[in-house]
Amino acid sequence: MLTGRCLCEGVAYEIEGELGPAYNCHCSKCRRWHGAAFRSRASIRTEQFRWVRGEELLASYLLGKVTRLFCKVCGSNVVSTYADRPEVLGLPLGGLEQHPGRVPEAHIFVGSKSPWYEITDDLPRFEAWPGEERKVRETR
Repeated sequence: MLTGRCLCEGVAYEIEGELGPAYNCHCSKCRRWHGAAFRSRASIRTEQFRWVRGEELLASYLLGKVTRLFCKVCGSNVVSTYADRPEVLGLPLGGLEQHPGRVPEAHIFVGSKSPWYEITDDLPRFEAWPGEERKVRETR
């Protein structure tokens, strides 16, 4: 079992089972949402997820088909839901209290990555979601 919480610790959750694939997402929405060069994230099935406390402290922000849930006390992002995939939650790896059992396997949406950040590892890079567009090979 994995556990996670927000910065003020008012919101806490548990996850049963393995996470789906993990990615470093460089899209402009994730960068703004996290205030960072990218968001390390994984997907899980909704039935794997359970609120432990603080569900009443959640607020949401809808942008397109994605609803982002966050703590209205400290502002920490917690999970994302998808209108076109209600069985899936997007989970930021930074909120977990344990090693998630996997590490990011690729950089996605590198076509909109921050111009001030240089990817320096050898993970595969994709212009968009893997499978939607060709893999990008950047030279260093």
